[in-house]
Amino acid sequence: MATLSSSTPGVRRILLGVADWNPFPSLLRRFLLFSPGLFFVVSYLIAISIGTWLLKMPWATRSGRIDWIDALFTSTSAFCVTGLSVVDTGSYFTFAGQFLIMIMVQVGGLGIMTFAALLFLSIGWTVSMRQRSFIQGTYASDFTRDIKQLIVFIFAFTFIAEFLGALLLMPCWGMSPSFRENVFYSIFHSVCSFCNAGFSLFPDSFVRYRGNVLFIFTVTSLTVLGGIGFPVMRDVIHYLGRTRPRRLTLNTRISLVVTVVLIILGTALFWALESRYSMAGLPWQDQFLVSYFQSVSARTAGFYSTDFRVVDNATLLLFMVLMFIGTSPGSTGGGIKTTSIGVLAVVAGNRIRGSEANNVFRATLSDEAVTRTITVFIAAVIFILLMIFLHMVGQQGDAPSNQSRGVFIEYLFEVVSAFGTVGLSTGITPRMDVQGKLLIIVTMFVGRVGILTLVYLVAARKHAPSYRYAEENILIG
Repeated sequence: MATLSSSTPGVRRILLGVADWNPFPSLLRRFLLFSPGLFFVVSYLIAISIGTWLLKMPWATRSGRIDWIDALFTSTSAFCVTGLSVVDTGSYFTFAGQFLIMIMVQVGGLGIMTFAALLFLSIGWTVSMRQRSFIQGTYASDFTRDIKQLIVFIFAFTFIAEFLGALLLMPCWGMSPSFRENVFYSIFHSVCSFCNAGFSLFPDSFVRYRGNVLFIFTVTSLTVLGGIGFPVMRDVIHYLGRTRPRRLTLNTRISLVVTVVLIILGTALFWALESRYSMAGLPWQDQFLVSYFQSVSARTAGFYSTDFRVVDNATLLLFMVLMFIGTSPGSTGGGIKTTSIGVLAVVAGNRIRGSEANNVFRATLSDEAVTRTITVFIAAVIFILLMIFLHMVGQQGDAPSNQSRGVFIEYLFEVVSAFGTVGLSTGITPRMDVQGKLLIIVTMFVGRVGILTLVYLVAARKHAPSYRYAEENILIG
């Protein structure tokens, strides 16, 4: 990363010149350095706007045109690493358009704040303590003592994983038309897999590769690595590389345990539910591969290896739960995070056993962690209910409830998928009108920047009183 500032002094002078030219330099510096939460949100809005404009260029699509709402939807889905599509990515966009989508997925997956920190370092700006604190909240405690070390680790780990993934995917495409297409297919799907974005260049996603062992385990490995979170991977690497003391952080242990439990439970339940439906007639080896693949992909990646239009309603409910939970903090995915569901399980389990302390793995959860978890859970549920309500008001029209219950399930699944930045769909996305697409766009955006970020951004402008009244008990349950 250091070579950017040392080997390209012209770039640094240009960037510094732009900052100096700004008529409101103090306002710009204050916005960039002292309002990290606002910068995080606004930067995504700016990036999505630029991506929308680029997708509108004639060279981005095979027909030379795309509606504004579809370009905005695709740009939002790419930067928010969701993968929901209103058009077929492989046939609708040109090579340049597909390459642009891949770049947007990469930027959105690593996080614009990460690229901003790289930019600050390259032009010699100091990353403020507030911005360090914001990144610290994303990438865990001592992970931000050295910002350069943080940036180097994130980029190095990402590109090494994606490079190895692309190499492993190259033999899987079979008789591709050209070597260039083979290479691009591998890089595109490796990036989308690691960044947990469900974009695919095939109209049926990965149904045609559901029996390919190398393909399935390569994609799922990339998905898990991207979804487990950079703090967890760094902690695991340090744990395996040191002799004494060998101890994983509480965040890492909860993330790993919940991830493994969800993968095993999801695989078993999907296999049990779909062996008679979408997987009927498949050999047991392929049924296992499909079940494992969908269990991993359902929490955030959004790829599919079975037809979701014929799955059982119980399976849709299972996937909505997995999509709502999502990945781990500091990862490329969305959802309320594995640590949140882990904290809720610990609190509930301790209360059932009659314990007031929230103990797990010989550690005690802080009151702040419990409060933040409850806030995230409640805010997420309220937001999803609001979005599905607005969808139902705008989409059902005059259809009675007994004729629109199937539509309700489809829209609920779509909203949860967008909030978890997953990208799985029952096929209703392309049929949505402008209002429906706008609601999904808002849902994807909130799911990516984080419901807690928006809540705290609004709450930070209000100064609540610090005094406390006398405590009273109320009846619960």
